[in-house]
Amino acid sequence: MVADQFSHVNTWVFDLDNTLYPPEAALFAQIEVKMTDWVARELGVSLEAANALRSAYWRDYGTTLSGMMAQHGTDPLPYLTYVHDIDFSGLQRDAELKAAITALPGRKIVYTNGSAPYADRVLEARGLTGIFNAVYGIEHAKFHPKPLAEAFDTVLTLDGVAPNTAAMFEDDPRNLKVPHDLGMKTVYVAPTPLDPPAPHIHHHTDNLPAFLRALVG
Repeated sequence: MVADQFSHVNTWVFDLDNTLYPPEAALFAQIEVKMTDWVARELGVSLEAANALRSAYWRDYGTTLSGMMAQHGTDPLPYLTYVHDIDFSGLQRDAELKAAITALPGRKIVYTNGSAPYADRVLEARGLTGIFNAVYGIEHAKFHPKPLAEAFDTVLTLDGVAPNTAAMFEDDPRNLKVPHDLGMKTVYVAPTPLDPPAPHIHHHTDNLPAFLRALVG
């Protein structure tokens, strides 16, 4: 049974975007527009060129922000405030997910490449406020993004997480490699599993509440 594979877990680490809400909410589509606009204005390039840079920096650096910081010295705090100023009305409260997370034994945390204030707004819109012990944004990782090992080391150390008794839930398979290597259980949250499968992903689910319920019986 899948529950047996998580019987040792006492810390549950959840990504935010497209993990604690469904991808069809399309929040990140809004954020990408804001990112592209920021890049275009900061660098004085066209929206087309800015969008290409945004995508390339996400691919090469883990986040667009990290690429902008490395290549252009972008100040991260104004950037994060701007790109996360979006419409949350597409999110719905999810009592089923709230109950499933609440029932997990041990410590529950959110760790996102977005900012912690943005995460708090998402959690509020989803009806998930108050069920997590901590919420960590990229600012807590000293602006190192997942999937970098430095990012995980900083946040896990800050929270006191013992990786061999922890599990990570994440929609970006890149961001599960380091947790796997550290000894965490890894769960890929996405509509379809990876094809071919990746050895650093222990489980896949397209229904997070149902998966979590199966872990506590």
